[in-house]
Amino acid sequence: MANAKEIRLFSSLAIRAPFIGLESDWQHQHPDQPLLIDWNPTSIIEKKMAAGERADAVILTVPVMDRAIAEGVIVPESRVELVNSSIGLAMLPDAQAPDISSVEALKSALLNAKSVAYSLGGASGIYFQTLLKKLGIEDEINARATTIPEGFTAEQLVKGNADIAVQQISELLTVEGIKVIGPLPEAVQKVTSFSGGIFSNAANPQGAAMLLDTLRSAEARKAYEAFGLECRD
Repeated sequence: MANAKEIRLFSSLAIRAPFIGLESDWQHQHPDQPLLIDWNPTSIIEKKMAAGERADAVILTVPVMDRAIAEGVIVPESRVELVNSSIGLAMLPDAQAPDISSVEALKSALLNAKSVAYSLGGASGIYFQTLLKKLGIEDEINARATTIPEGFTAEQLVKGNADIAVQQISELLTVEGIKVIGPLPEAVQKVTSFSGGIFSNAANPQGAAMLLDTLRSAEARKAYEAFGLECRD
């Protein structure tokens, strides 16, 4: 299998769970074009790009994609819109889910938690830190919070390190043995939008274009929606 046929992708974690099935289908249909995927928060991918690292295609939050195109890193015409992702909360399946339908109810639920898990590197975790400040409970929550530099916060529920996990719903659902108890209230919700594009110096731009087309297919839409993602047209 020739290395020239490989397709390297940098991707944000938001679509990792629905991507599992799509990747399996891809490898079955395109055995001569294996996917090499680096999964990271967009903030980490942005640092890699700033350091000169490149792939064939990339999936980023919309603001970062805008900058990458403006800087000539991504081919403008290659851009495709993929999904919108909302932030939610998760607990263990047998835990009593608190009311989080309003801002005040959310605040109470967070304060009553033994430990809240969130990621310091992901878009959801960065936003959650600003939300804690806005709610005036930053010090109280962080005094017993379980923070991770990157990765899936719901794993901390399974490990017994936290009783509430906060992250994008699609990322929470990546972890087995947990339940999503709902999205953040609309008044404090932060929807993150994701786009895909091809690097201007991609080694395999044709393969990258085929991959991005697949990520816009009807099968992909079904996979996204199953993990709480809203498809972008």
